[in-house]
Amino acid sequence: MSIRKLMLSTAGAIVLVGGVAVSASAQNTEAAPKAEGKTYNKAEKRGGKRGFGKGMRGGKFGRGGFGGLRGIELSEEQKVTIKAIMDANRPNDAVREEMKSIMQARRAGTITAEQTQRAQQLREQARQNQQNVRTQIEAVLTPEQRQQMEAKKQEMRQRMEQRRDQMKQRRQERQLKKEGAEKPID
Repeated sequence: MSIRKLMLSTAGAIVLVGGVAVSASAQNTEAAPKAEGKTYNKAEKRGGKRGFGKGMRGGKFGRGGFGGLRGIELSEEQKVTIKAIMDANRPNDAVREEMKSIMQARRAGTITAEQTQRAQQLREQARQNQQNVRTQIEAVLTPEQRQQMEAKKQEMRQRMEQRRDQMKQRRQERQLKKEGAEKPID
């Protein structure tokens, strides 16, 4: 191969690589604004995937079983104290991995009696830990803030009851519709 051909092919390769680099850097890397009216799943709204132990990713005190604190005016001292409580009681990665493997075995249908018992123990420990955290956080709140939190819990219970009733009604309507479709028309 002559030197001239070698130089031309090298120059062509450099121009090609340069063009690709320029076009790649010219692309807009900013997130496109979300279209109005478009719905997103809950995990996307929270900014992450849904899963065991994702607790506080939704924002300050908005997740992890303490959504009742959302909308309650907390002092900076209370925020720091509550965050310290939450950080101190964060789930252990080893426990999370153990629970994940047990759930995978359950889905695969290979779960053993020991694994079932261990999962029950882990759930009970998590429940107790959550209750301890709730007690510690309630101790930080003022009586007025506790009342606000209780009022929010009541509202949430009412909304859940309404949803349950709506779901029950829809199931009954579907069942009636299904039964009506099965009967031959005379």
